[in-house]
Amino acid sequence: MKRRCGWLPTEATAHIGLVWARRNVVLDTCPTSYVTAESQSLIEEFFIRRRLRALDGENLSARQVEAFVILEKELAKETDHGRQDFRHSP
Repeated sequence: MKRRCGWLPTEATAHIGLVWARRNVVLDTCPTSYVTAESQSLIEEFFIRRRLRALDGENLSARQVEAFVILEKELAKETDHGRQDFRHSP
């Protein structure tokens, strides 16, 4: 199957019900429509700056700071959830 909901026929998406789910987030539409070019750019920049340890707030715009704070919070949740899964695996 293709990624990015390419396998969903356009006319059927309104009747398909659940399309994407992750923990407490559920969508009845393809999630790629929620990812803008700016969002993708901020995500890439976040991981590059994080890798280079260059998350200095002084040289970032307010929009970048807000995005990076959200991404850091969500990454911490994912990491913590992964640790919980690991501890509960047989």
